[in-house]
Amino acid sequence: MINTVILLGPKNSAAILTKAVELLKGGSVIALPTDTLYGIACLSQNSEAIKKLYQIKLRDKNKPVAICVSQVSDVAKWGRVTVNEQLLHDLLPGPVTLVFERSPVLNPDLNPGTKLVGIRIPDSWFIRQLASSCAEPLALTSANVSGSQSTLSVEEFSGIWEYLGAVYNGGPIPDGAYARLGSTVVDLSSPGTYRIIRPGCAHTITVETLRKHGLVEASEINSGII
Repeated sequence: MINTVILLGPKNSAAILTKAVELLKGGSVIALPTDTLYGIACLSQNSEAIKKLYQIKLRDKNKPVAICVSQVSDVAKWGRVTVNEQLLHDLLPGPVTLVFERSPVLNPDLNPGTKLVGIRIPDSWFIRQLASSCAEPLALTSANVSGSQSTLSVEEFSGIWEYLGAVYNGGPIPDGAYARLGSTVVDLSSPGTYRIIRPGCAHTITVETLRKHGLVEASEINSGII
């Protein structure tokens, strides 16, 4: 029977965190809330767990997944950062995935078809504490079968519960016009420019922040506008 755990908040969750870390280090895939959607996650450096994540989601192996770290100072370990630290702090934690060239220390079996990696710091205490406690990133993707609707409650992905080590229930994520769009994904791998890969739920504020820091959209350069 699936282990469904109610999250009560950071002050009452030491034992829950300890068990979740144990599951992740044992190669399990778990479900948990983020600041945008419910996700499924495993350790990014565990190749067998990555394979399991893709199998559960029925995801095309050529489609990459993002990684989640616990704090801004971790980003540069896993990606080649091209922007100043203040920009990172202005966007993270939050509903944004920043794409950089991947670091050589990142598991080569994670997203082997690309030199890039998307890095997230969700504004969600549980997943950030897990990444910190595991001392490595979590590979993270939405908790649904590929091609189906993104999920805002654990009941919405009950069809995959049996394949998970545990389901961590933080309650329903508020619904709304942008609720199921997921994070805004922006490519920052080329210094001085940005490229929106997925508008997501935070497109406007993300673009405003990037432009405030002097970045220009790559298409503007390519078209000769700038």
